[in-house]
Amino acid sequence: MEVILRNHVEHLGRRGDIVTVANGYARNYLLPQKLALQVTEASKRQVERERALAEAREAEERVAAEAVASRMAGLECTIVRRVGQTGTLYGSVTAADIAEAFEGAEVEITRKQIRLREAIKSLGAFPVPVRLHHDVTAEVVVNVVGEGYESQPAEPQAVEATAAEATAGGVTADEASGDQPETPESDADSEPDSDAGTDES
Repeated sequence: MEVILRNHVEHLGRRGDIVTVANGYARNYLLPQKLALQVTEASKRQVERERALAEAREAEERVAAEAVASRMAGLECTIVRRVGQTGTLYGSVTAADIAEAFEGAEVEITRKQIRLREAIKSLGAFPVPVRLHHDVTAEVVVNVVGEGYESQPAEPQAVEATAAEATAGGVTADEASGDQPETPESDADSEPDSDAGTDES
């Protein structure tokens, strides 16, 4: 069946487009939901009038969405999860978790706006797209950290974060931070260790 779309329909077309769809899809979904009309001269004129009004409204909505996107630049949240000894998360981070983490933020972010291809299942910082308008998408950063990380003193926190990132890149925490390991002082510093030449197993 040929129908003319009254609204933008994901993966199908935009308002005013004439598309061919299965009869059942048109009768059971598009027509009852008032997303489309059967193609006639009268329906074409109706959709054209609706499109002129909608384009003016969408232009305003797009400007508003772009303003929100600019306010979201650099926006981040932190989500804490329990982690196993191998660094595996207990559970995962979903779009609903991210929306909840941003509650009370400067801009409102809903679960439906978050375009997460799959749940986050590891520690780290993840850029996540947020769709504000069908032509405007912003990006936020979601930091997933291990339980207890947020309660550590400020300086050790930074070292732990560097250690985690460095380990992922194959460097030690000391090398990443630029610090050299301290040699413990001993009263016997001046005396040679009788086991110094013996390899430890």
